Amino acid sequence: MDMGTSTLITAYLVACVGSALGLLSAERARTATGASRNGWLAIAAVSIGGLGIWGMHFTAMLGTWMGAKVAYDIPITLASMVVAIVVVALGLLVVRRGDNTRLWPFLAGGLITGLGVAGMHYTGMASIVIGADVTYHPGLVVLSVVIAVAAATAALWATANVRGWLAVAGAALVMGVAVTGMHYTGMHAMHVMLTPNAPLVVDNSSELITSLIIGGAGVSVVIIFLLALTSSGDEGGEDAELLDRVMRRNESHQFGRTDSVS
Repeated sequence: MDMGTSTLITAYLVACVGSALGLLSAERARTATGASRNGWLAIAAVSIGGLGIWGMHFTAMLGTWMGAKVAYDIPITLASMVVAIVVVALGLLVVRRGDNTRLWPFLAGGLITGLGVAGMHYTGMASIVIGADVTYHPGLVVLSVVIAVAAATAALWATANVRGWLAVAGAALVMGVAVTGMHYTGMHAMHVMLTPNAPLVVDNSSELITSLIIGGAGVSVVIIFLLALTSSGDEGGEDAELLDRVMRRNESHQFGRTDSVS
């Protein structure tokens, strides 16, 4: 298989964009409440799972030459995207409901999400329609799953702890390496043996997948830009709200002491 350097770089950039938007959304979720918080967590799950992981996977797949014409089963392809989003959402919920000062929520969430991401990868591979026999190297498959769990654990830790644009950018770059590393390890586990006299595969799916990835990346870049424009104002609002809470608490303590004296 020829995976191509330019394809690897493009896939890595897609993973970084999705990760960056997911981290920024998770940061907003930490200071939000109610429906707003759930909304930001949903955006984080779609960004990391739908673009950062699934989008990276199929960006890399579309640029990989396997020795024969390849098409994709659309229902299975879309199912793999749903799997990626759902497992990231589950991981975020585990971390949200756990004690973030302890390690176990991240380990539990990372295990759930990592196994799900690996499942997404191999579901996506199962969507390939090609005139060939496809087998996998068991050792590399296990290694790809281990990388997926480790990457998911680190990503969930980042969603709960990373703050500020520089930290988000750095974490997104690291997450991009982890996500693409898992994908290409899984790809190296794949062995394609072309079938003689196999029927010609007609590709009617690549344009749809490409449109989904480009559209998702474009929307993500716009949202990241808008978040950048509004971040300073929101931080000021948060500081004012915190100061207001402290002042109200101090006033209540003072009234309490006055009543006790009288």
